[in-house]
Amino acid sequence: MHSGRKQEDGERYQAILETAARLICERGYEGTSMQEIAAACQMTKAGLYHHVQNKEQLLSDIMSYGMSAFEQEVLEKVRSLADPVERLRECMRLNIHLVTGVTGGCSKEVIIILHEHNTLTGEARASIDQRKKRYVRFLEDSFDEAMRTGRIRAVQPTVAAFSFLGMILWIYKWFQPGGRLTATQVADDMVDLLFTGLVTPPGVVPGAPSPLSRERPPVSGGAS
Repeated sequence: MHSGRKQEDGERYQAILETAARLICERGYEGTSMQEIAAACQMTKAGLYHHVQNKEQLLSDIMSYGMSAFEQEVLEKVRSLADPVERLRECMRLNIHLVTGVTGGCSKEVIIILHEHNTLTGEARASIDQRKKRYVRFLEDSFDEAMRTGRIRAVQPTVAAFSFLGMILWIYKWFQPGGRLTATQVADDMVDLLFTGLVTPPGVVPGAPSPLSRERPPVSGGAS
């Protein structure tokens, strides 16, 4: 009975996070009150505070929920791909699908990670930033491997990683669900746009990469 109650509370809080994420995406963090979130969840403000201590903890939990969805729906599905280029292509495609809401059903939570990344403070922000940095390192390592194995031309891994991310992270600003472009079209075209210029044509031996290509500046948590 106790475990069933615990599961019920977990499912209820997940629903609260999803509702709060939708409101914050529409109105912004500062423009959304706890009273409005409680009302949207069809509960009293006191009932909401039964689940969460304060508004910043709610934001932190939304971001953590979004990061967990990203790690499950994107990273866990591509880590085992042996070919670094295919790993990067699929990673980009899945990441775009997550941001546009095609998979995972967590697009609002993921968007909040992007849009409200400067709002969190202290340990909560450090924890989210650390998880984001791990993604950047994964991309850098994959680009570096693709370059070393001759699968792509010589590039600076950090520049490549943030170019990759920049294309994806801006999508929420302009993509319109139900518009003339489908999420699948956007994902396919963006993957083709980035990798057509990177992939080494068959039979062409790429030049040796510059030693500078492997130097990596410190990764900024806010940039990722």
